[in-house]
Amino acid sequence: MKGQRIAFSHRFRECPGVRVLRALPNFDDYDEEEKRLIREAEKVYYPTKFYVDLFITLGKKIFPSRESYVYSGDKIRQTALFQLLGIPHPRTRIFFGHQKKAIPEEFPFPFIAKIPRGSSMGKGVYLVHNQEELNQYLHLSAVAYIQEYIPLVKDLRVILIQHRIILAYWKIARTGEFRSNLAQGASVAFENIPKAALDFAGRLTRLCNFDDVGLDLCHSPDKGWLVLEANMNYGQQALVEKGLPIRQVLRELLEEGFI
Repeated sequence: MKGQRIAFSHRFRECPGVRVLRALPNFDDYDEEEKRLIREAEKVYYPTKFYVDLFITLGKKIFPSRESYVYSGDKIRQTALFQLLGIPHPRTRIFFGHQKKAIPEEFPFPFIAKIPRGSSMGKGVYLVHNQEELNQYLHLSAVAYIQEYIPLVKDLRVILIQHRIILAYWKIARTGEFRSNLAQGASVAFENIPKAALDFAGRLTRLCNFDDVGLDLCHSPDKGWLVLEANMNYGQQALVEKGLPIRQVLRELLEEGFI
């Protein structure tokens, strides 16, 4: 590839041919050499949410995609996108203001309520059993993000980069816990991953243009495979456990010319 490649992420520190820079809020905070590198760069890896549109305006190639920033950490936007594209997703509705009074009519107890923006690792996710618990949730979030409850013992995390499956594993919830996040004590299993789930994950990332993502999928007996959420800042515990640290993965993909 002609031209300089730069990155705004420590993940690329072991990648030859890529200059890693700090992500600074003021362009004038860079020294003259760094400014030159940024202006002349042909491709930028992990441009950050602040710079992504600026680099696109300048005609630079970026990785990951703009969509990977637009939808990161925003459950409301993700749900709207899945619905627009017809991607199977648990029944979900957003309620504002006085609309919240209709929640128990639309969703029988129990159901899932989530903090729709900025929550991760299972935090901000609630299993609501009654009106009292619903009232407690409504005090926490100005916008109510309500989703049907699908009882699960485990769900599937699929990590894809440029639509290539890097790793897939089950997240198995601990006894008595409805969330299967590793941060909430879930365990990991790498065996018996259904091909249908992997095919679904690949189709989804292409439709959404998510090219660096950890998808959370579940299987419903009557609906088949569903996407729960797309995680752009996915955890790396299972990657390390499998002997695939992200720096090594990215270096190999870069040397291959894949990213």
